[in-house]
Amino acid sequence: MASATAVTAVGAVVGVASGSEGKTTQTVDVAGATLLAEVPSGTQAQTVSDNIGQQASAQRASADAAAKAAAEQKAADEAARQKAAADAQAKADAQAKADADAKAADDARKAEAANRSKARSAMTATDSAPAVSVSPGSVQDIARQIIGNDTQFQCFSQIVKRESGWDYTATNKSSGAYGLVQSLPGSKMASAGADWRTNPATQIKWGLGYMNDRYGSPCGAWSFWQAHSWY
Repeated sequence: MASATAVTAVGAVVGVASGSEGKTTQTVDVAGATLLAEVPSGTQAQTVSDNIGQQASAQRASADAAAKAAAEQKAADEAARQKAAADAQAKADAQAKADADAKAADDARKAEAANRSKARSAMTATDSAPAVSVSPGSVQDIARQIIGNDTQFQCFSQIVKRESGWDYTATNKSSGAYGLVQSLPGSKMASAGADWRTNPATQIKWGLGYMNDRYGSPCGAWSFWQAHSWY
């Protein structure tokens, strides 16, 4: 429905068109009246406002969700980076340990091979050494001179009599023990001299050292021997 102002405006226009000359024509703002007619009512304005607010809220929620997703992705990327770095470090540590273990094992094999070679060389040298020609009494005299103390010599002698009968070439066919003090293996005596196979003095020195180191003295060794029949 047109407003009263709009109707008046139409009438004025009609009057001019019918030839009413000499009369003053009233000017009406038709465009303004039309705009006022199009202004929404209070209910319509509230609806528009609500729609705008809903759109703004939806936009804010969308922006918040996007920001949260971006933060979560960043945290996930950082966690993945840290895990990759930790895995790489663990792998490097494991490789370093494996390399160190391999080197230690290789060094041990080389040392063992060197010791075997040294032992073979010592045995070769002693095998070619000429035997010393001495009587059992002479061997005892050598031992008495090396040991010095008569009491300790008597203890030493008790063991040697039972182990080898003062035969510096005595060999135990069962165990391979060799010499006056029945060293097992006999090559241990190489630490006292390369001529351990053929020189009773070398065997006596080694046997005395063994008894002192393990039992404190030949008499300590003899006490143990009496209780166990070995020393």
